Amino acid sequence: MIMPVKLVVFDIAGTTLTDDGFVANAFKNAFVKNGYPISIQDTHPYMGVKKIVAVRMMLEELGAKFNDDQVENIHEDFVNAMIDFYEYDPSVKPFNDTEAVFELLKEKGMRISLNTGFPKVIADTIVKRFQWMDRNLVDDYIASDEVENGRPASLMIEQLMYRAGIDDPMLVAKVGDTTVDIEEGQKAGCYYVIAVTTGSGTKEELLDLGPTHLIDSLSELITILK
Repeated sequence: MIMPVKLVVFDIAGTTLTDDGFVANAFKNAFVKNGYPISIQDTHPYMGVKKIVAVRMMLEELGAKFNDDQVENIHEDFVNAMIDFYEYDPSVKPFNDTEAVFELLKEKGMRISLNTGFPKVIADTIVKRFQWMDRNLVDDYIASDEVENGRPASLMIEQLMYRAGIDDPMLVAKVGDTTVDIEEGQKAGCYYVIAVTTGSGTKEELLDLGPTHLIDSLSELITILK
């Protein structure tokens, strides 16, 4: 029996919002600025991950000796660059079908929520810029620093479910462009765990995780989600 979807949880960058390498580049630049010459390719495994955790993971991967202050400095440089970028850069925009899909799913009675590996200050900047809450396109959103553990842990989805009054993950769909999005949805027990190829994850990487669906654009959700 197919359960009716009550809540759809979307990732932000690369899923609902264009990301032509912006996030990876800012992450790389924050490391370079602090004396760690990494490449764009080095950042790939950390896309979608809670960024303060990703900084530590990268430093450990580099075999660097570091302290909490160095982690905070790199993270702060990344966050400041992202706030400036998302607040002012004209190239930042939703995918062409993002807002129409939000509207159509809401017309079907589904609640639209967002989650992200970004800290709340960046999520606030994005949602405010596009007025998604004010325009009633998005019902709720949560950032990785609002829970104890970000992706691939399922705590952000569970918190969004709690705030929506939903206790059955079989009524929830998770949509994202990274492998940790897929792992997050699976750990939460979501009925639909949908990978989208518009962001940093390749088709092969995403399929290896076994999502329920693989799509090339959000508009395909209209026929998948009932």
